[in-house]
Amino acid sequence: MVCGAAVLWSTNGLFVKSGVFESWPPEQRALLLALWRALFAALVLLPLVRGVRWSWALLPMTLAFLGMNICFLQSMVWTTAANAIWLQNIAPVWVCLFSRLAGEPLDRRDLVPLVFSACGVGLILAYELSGLSWSGAFWNDRAPQGVLIGLLSGLFYAAVIHFLRRLRDFDSAWLIVLNLATTAVVLAPLPARWGLWPTDVQWLTLVAFGVVQLGAPYFLFARGLRKISSQEGAAIGLLEPLLVPIWVWQTERPAWWTIAGAALIFVGLAWRYLVPLVTARPTASPR
Repeated sequence: MVCGAAVLWSTNGLFVKSGVFESWPPEQRALLLALWRALFAALVLLPLVRGVRWSWALLPMTLAFLGMNICFLQSMVWTTAANAIWLQNIAPVWVCLFSRLAGEPLDRRDLVPLVFSACGVGLILAYELSGLSWSGAFWNDRAPQGVLIGLLSGLFYAAVIHFLRRLRDFDSAWLIVLNLATTAVVLAPLPARWGLWPTDVQWLTLVAFGVVQLGAPYFLFARGLRKISSQEGAAIGLLEPLLVPIWVWQTERPAWWTIAGAALIFVGLAWRYLVPLVTARPTASPR
């Protein structure tokens, strides 16, 4: 189930990069996609809510989730899907840094991800912000902004992780639906304001975007975590950033610096989540 969730999550590039939405201006496309995706995902997950509770911590959590969605989708519109997903997935590194600034001791296991992720992000930023291009790379005048916004999406993602941990005693379905519903409500006035309503084909694609890419994966992930540890779930979740560029490979091939930077980030995350998982498994005794 967790593997299935990671695969479905990774299809975001297929929807965002789809030519179905090319009639929407790039500056407005991400906000519209964020609205409809959140709305349809919330409707799918609403029956799973088992308990409704209130805390003031819910307010910054929903705002962080809103910022994460907008920044991630805008980054994917303006730059490559690979850049967007890998810059967002350095969120665990930001969480470590935030925890350290808050006075919590730094786990030695987090040092390797910090170093590798810093090198990977630095490589991507150095080339993307310099405006360099090469044959086969996706680059435009919005690419540098897309990369910076992708970095910001990782910060928002880290804030979401922080508040989800803080609210871990709450019903997880309630937290997810509240986040999605808040995003949909905040962005709801935009279609009428801009006069950009989905067409028939766009409606079908948006429903699939919300249900297949966001709603169903959360359901599978929550079910899967009943049988496996959260650490194993996080390790399996690394499939998502690996698969995102593959889905759009035929139309958008990332530059070498994105591949190299992503590889560094992956090594750091794998060291943090995969290595402890493998070394913790008991070895088979000889018969």
